Amino acid sequence: MRILVIEDEQAFAETLRKGLTAEGFTVEVAHTGPDGLWLAGEHTYDVIVLDIMLPGLSGYAVLKSLRQRENWTPVLMLTAKDGEYDEADAFDLGADDYLTKPFSYVVLVARLRALLRRGAPERPAVLTLGELSLDPAARTVHRGQEEIELTAREFGLLEFLLRRRGEALSKHEILTHVWDAHYDGDENIVEVYVGYLRRKIGPGFIQTLRGVGYRLSTE
Repeated sequence: MRILVIEDEQAFAETLRKGLTAEGFTVEVAHTGPDGLWLAGEHTYDVIVLDIMLPGLSGYAVLKSLRQRENWTPVLMLTAKDGEYDEADAFDLGADDYLTKPFSYVVLVARLRALLRRGAPERPAVLTLGELSLDPAARTVHRGQEEIELTAREFGLLEFLLRRRGEALSKHEILTHVWDAHYDGDENIVEVYVGYLRRKIGPGFIQTLRGVGYRLSTE
């Protein structure tokens, strides 16, 4: 199994390389964003371990570029300590998992093996509902011919609702999938973002289920 580690701290990257090699992985290392992006485009890997803070290109930029090029190799991002927003942004851009530094090496190996079992997902299809369409790969939303500008969080919320259209979804369930499984803030943030979405995509798409949550209309 081939793993690409993109990490600018050379001593840490070498420790990862030696440890993962001992576990039976074939490991290549890049120390800058541009070098990592080039390697990811030139070679095939089973998983990419990607740090956020990188010279040349940030981990965010590398990940965004990979997904725009329809490279769906599973990506595990390494985030800063207590980097709640780092983790949320990573998932918004298409990361498959994350670990917060410092982390347990045993946990890293377990997470990598889980991603290897899962494999790379197929290119996501365009999601539609009436004249509304969302392209996960291009990260665009249209209503008819008009493009709708959404923030990363609004986009993630709409994508989740479209993938679960017709289902009653609680605020907790939405937070877990769109924000972060470890989010422990105010659940009413969901209500705020539903309001943002309604103003942008138009009324009638998102239904409020009193005492339950929300549901995307199937009509």
